[in-house]
Formats: sequence, structure tokens, C-alpha cells
Amino acid sequence: MRLLIVEDEVKTGAYLQQGLNEAGFTVDVATTGENGLHHAMTSVYDLIILDIMLPGVNGFEILKKLRENGHLSPVIFLSAKDRVEDRVKGFELGADDYLVKPFSFSELLARIRALLRRGRTIESHQISVADLNVDFLKRRVTRAGNRIDLTAKEFSLLELLIRRKSEVLPKSLIASQVWDMNFDSDTNVVEVAMRRLRSKIDDPFESKLIKTIRGMGYSLEDPHTS
Repeated sequence: MRLLIVEDEVKTGAYLQQGLNEAGFTVDVATTGENGLHHAMTSVYDLIILDIMLPGVNGFEILKKLRENGHLSPVIFLSAKDRVEDRVKGFELGADDYLVKPFSFSELLARIRALLRRGRTIESHQISVADLNVDFLKRRVTRAGNRIDLTAKEFSLLELLIRRKSEVLPKSLIASQVWDMNFDSDTNVVEVAMRRLRSKIDDPFESKLIKTIRGMGYSLEDPHTS
């Protein structure tokens, strides 16, 4: 499990990093809002611990930008700001928990573990391949943190591909599953739909996930593990 701490108090950051390392986590620490936002936007973390009063970009602004860009990692605010208004604002922006300084490390660790357990409970509702993530409950698709808007048919097509990732799916199976029709070799509906899906999922990105297997069908796979 990889965690990010965004904390400008160097001693507090070092204390948290040491304690969480000893608890079995891999921990990165950022001491400014800008560095914290950069880390959170460019790397994948299982959970983020976020101070509010930070130099440059404050914690509220960081969380707002993360949620706007589709980053769903659990966030715990760890702050000296103890007003009810601050806690409410944090939760309204998408925080998962809020702990006031001074704090008990054992309580923080318990809250981290509880959030991570909760994340595993809902994991089946989301599937990721490389930097592509599909949330089936929210019908939300993101790649590299970027929101991708799909039509209903495009979403159904992507859902079939990602739920059966690394499998080669014949056009006949895709046609029957997505369009509920028998495949007609004179119809190019599958090719057209696949081209449109690729224009959103693959074309804007260097790494391509949807593969055409000549004479067989299509497959969605992580190029780094295939």
C-alpha cells in the first residue's frame, strides 16, 4: 500500500512517515501544496493524508482539483483547523475523514486501515487496466486522471472489453453482447463503434490498450504486462 503525506511541518511529516513505514506502508512526503498536488496528480496512491494550511496551494484546493480530475483515492485531512465549518467544507469537497491536531497516531492508523478496507469492499465496482479506470456504479471512465465521456453503447462496449480483459473477443460475441444481435459479416457496426471508442480511450494517449487481432477479434490489455 502506497500513501502520500502532504504536510509542511517537517517534524510531523517525518514522524508520520516513520510510523507508517513501520506499519508496513510505502510513504511519500511532500512539504508544499504544489509538490503535493504534483505527486497526487502524477502517481497512484492508495490513500492521501492532507494538511489544510500549506504554503502555495492549500489542502482544500488540492482536494478540489483532485476530485475534479477524477482522482478517487481516499483522503484524510489532518489539520489544526478544528472549526465545524472547516470539517464540513472538507467533507463537501470529497474528503473521506478529518482528524484534528494534536492527534493520536494509533487513531490515525486505525482510520487509515478502515478506509483501505472500505476501498477493497467497493473495488469490485471498479476495474483498472494500466491508467484506465472504469467505475460501473457511477458510470465514470477516467484515463491518467482525465475524465472521458462515453455514449451508452460505448460504455457497454468498454465494459465488455475490460471485464474480460486480455481475452480475444470475436466480433460475433461483441455484437450479441452489446447490440443484442446476430453478427452479419456485411455489417461494420462493431468496427465503427470500436474506432469511436479508440478515439477517446487510446488516441489521446501514447500507450494503446485496445488491440486488433487480425481474423479473430479485439482485446483490451495492459501493454506493460502483456
